[in-house]
Amino acid sequence: MTRHIIEDAKRCIQCKTPLCSQGCPVRAPIKEAIALLLESKLLEAGKLLFENNPLSLVCGHVCTQENQCEGHCVMGKKGTPVFISAIEQYISDYYLNIYHPSPSRRTGGKTAIIGSGPAGITIAFLLAEKDYDVTIFEGYDQIGGILRYGIPDFRLPRSVVDRLTEKLIEKGVRVRPNTIVGVNLTIDDLFRDGYRAVFMGTGTWRPRKLGVRGESLGHVHFAVEYMKNPAVYRLGRSVLIIGGGNVAMDVARTAFRHGSREVTIVCRRGETSAREHDVQYAKIDGALFEFGKTPVEIVDQGVIFADTGEDRRAVPGTEKLYPADSVIIAAGQGPRSIIAASTKGLNLGESGLVAVDGYGHTSREGVFAGGDVVTGAKTVIEAVVASKRIAQAMDEYMSGKFA
Repeated sequence: MTRHIIEDAKRCIQCKTPLCSQGCPVRAPIKEAIALLLESKLLEAGKLLFENNPLSLVCGHVCTQENQCEGHCVMGKKGTPVFISAIEQYISDYYLNIYHPSPSRRTGGKTAIIGSGPAGITIAFLLAEKDYDVTIFEGYDQIGGILRYGIPDFRLPRSVVDRLTEKLIEKGVRVRPNTIVGVNLTIDDLFRDGYRAVFMGTGTWRPRKLGVRGESLGHVHFAVEYMKNPAVYRLGRSVLIIGGGNVAMDVARTAFRHGSREVTIVCRRGETSAREHDVQYAKIDGALFEFGKTPVEIVDQGVIFADTGEDRRAVPGTEKLYPADSVIIAAGQGPRSIIAASTKGLNLGESGLVAVDGYGHTSREGVFAGGDVVTGAKTVIEAVVASKRIAQAMDEYMSGKFA
């Protein structure tokens, strides 16, 4: 154990009312876990965190702790908060190494999970624990969704997702990779074959276009596609990234790690919408920023930008070419319509997102949905919070408790 983990754990004053847990969306039992750690009860500490949140190790890596647990720590009121994320990582990493789950007895009936991002993985663990016969249908060759194909390895090591995959399989969860529901199989097929409930956690993998001339040129790429496998791209020395969110920061830092030397993030507004922590890391890695610029046209030599006016439109007469070898568009993303197009009675809401109630029920009997396909792109911890609620609703539905 590294020294700072012990020292930080000892700094926890074990508040009677732990504000750190109140600041955590999933109400992680931080105080109790730290106490168990200091009592050399590491197994019990890990079990406590994992049972509350199967993605506790993931959240230790990617959560915005400065706004959540650490941001609410009383030690931070007049000084430095306890470094809760590092403590959570250590405990959860240890537990995931030694955790050998009891396989589901599969007595609760078949349930299908479409998509294996944060929401799908969480619900798979929770329903398998209740002895349901769980099958994950994943469109790619490995499970993980945004955890594997959207978050760079330097923020979330792939080994973490690999280990979660192994634990799911040990738990008795079946995985069908390279299977896109809505193409060869439909939700109707799943119900025909005995699945009692279906969960849709297919995420938001459709990139949002800019709608400007030049988006189809060969040196232009969408961020959501680039992040799936950046090693196959040849971006060249200079890269322009259009967009100012967290994805843009990840793309910039990834481009540097794959050989680019000049990376500029261009924002339409006068500031980024990204987490300040990620902005600072992008700057440390060497990213430059241009603010208040609207893309007018993409050309072979780069992008023509104009100043952004008060109406958020390009100001005529201010156009200027920004040279670049490659352009990456990070302007947001939405859900694909494959499943909705092949499923009768499934209502969609704004921007093609699946419409649900507070417990994940869709308009189609027996079909539940959650995660980004319902909310749009959100954080991992938000997906976990919703998934715990949805897993309970699915259990009640399949066990006949839900009227």
